[in-house]
Amino acid sequence: MKILLVQPPSSDPLSDQIFLFEPLGLEYLGAGLELDRHVAKILDARLTPDIEAACRGFRPQVVGLTAYTSQLNIVKDIATRLKAMFPELRIVVGGHHATVRPEDFNTPDIDVVVIGEGVFALREIVRAIEAGDGFLGIPGTAVPGPAGLRFGPPRPHPPLDELPFPNRALTAIHRRYYFSEWFKPLASVRTSLGCTARCNFCALWSITGGKYLRRSPESVVEELRSIAEPNVFFCDDESMLDVRRMSRLADLIADAGIKKNYFLYGRVDTIVEHPELFAKWAKIGLSQVFVGMEDYSDARLDAMKKGITSAQQVQAVRILDDLGIMMYASYMVDPDYSREDFQSLLRYVRQMKHKYATFTVLTPLPGTELYAQREAELVSRKPELFDMVHSLLPTRLPLPEFYTEYAKLWTQAVPFHRIVPTLARFGARGMLQRIRLFGKFLKRARTAHLDYS
Repeated sequence: MKILLVQPPSSDPLSDQIFLFEPLGLEYLGAGLELDRHVAKILDARLTPDIEAACRGFRPQVVGLTAYTSQLNIVKDIATRLKAMFPELRIVVGGHHATVRPEDFNTPDIDVVVIGEGVFALREIVRAIEAGDGFLGIPGTAVPGPAGLRFGPPRPHPPLDELPFPNRALTAIHRRYYFSEWFKPLASVRTSLGCTARCNFCALWSITGGKYLRRSPESVVEELRSIAEPNVFFCDDESMLDVRRMSRLADLIADAGIKKNYFLYGRVDTIVEHPELFAKWAKIGLSQVFVGMEDYSDARLDAMKKGITSAQQVQAVRILDDLGIMMYASYMVDPDYSREDFQSLLRYVRQMKHKYATFTVLTPLPGTELYAQREAELVSRKPELFDMVHSLLPTRLPLPEFYTEYAKLWTQAVPFHRIVPTLARFGARGMLQRIRLFGKFLKRARTAHLDYS
């Protein structure tokens, strides 16, 4: 059977100019399907947007679609268009939003929704199609219908070492385009799933039932050996939580003579409590760590259940600076910020002397504790606005003023002389492109208040 796996267009194409990660989840699905001797093809519609043409050429019996919340309407529209052109086509939807809010895909144009890890579920769905059976009863799925979704039994997440290695041959024509900032070309590798923290704005820990799932270091090294790209992004929810495992992985990478530049997520408290682990990784190529700083206020950090303090933030900045590892510092702006709060955050970030800092808006994403607590307060339910830039909670300041202050953070928090070494990583031509892109983003930030209608 032929199955077309589609990475849908982004809700905001501007984001694709900042980072464009490979569709790793689809590469896992493709590898699983090929174990059953099916023919899988991946279409990355961010780069090759004509999905209808791909279906006409490939003639699949099944199309698999994945979506984040901001892509909800995009995916439903794709399903409607494809069903109109190919009525016999079976359409399967999975991914993050399908896992946290499957009911949003209850439409007759979608045949089945996959909840959670899809490798084994999709294989069973395809077998059911071949046998002429229905989908009810397949664990980890839901079937749309007029009376609502009908759910199969839950599917426990399989041990990560039981999953096949992702089939990167399925994205061969696009691999040179996958990147994140100056890491280009970039491969994504998953070494773990879930998180031990319980931040109220994050759904990732709940998707695994609160468990932190790990791949064996030996399995990760075997996969790294097969990767051609010089840059690797560990797309874990949080990479360094199991200190012993990650220390072992570093030793194995060094013993194998694998030379890569690594980019991963790390928590403030992990950095502070285990600087020796980051020092070991710095020696084998760790060049950047994404760190969720989130806020300058200990009271707000406590309310988020972040589990860190501002004092630890200061320590974490110093540790990574001393090791020569760049901190990709990320802060979240609370919609309840006053003008004084914006000014305090601006002063705080400048005191940190970051070389790179980004700012998002605290957003109650579906599947999070924050969403459950404050859903009634949402000022909009447009999926496209769930992008961490638009405030979906009421702002204390009038929206135009809120976004004026928000834009100031981007232009003033990191002085230009600190940004220059970072921009230099792009090269001369890349620096100019980056400056133009920054101008586009600022325009978007300053006018975001116009997008709520």
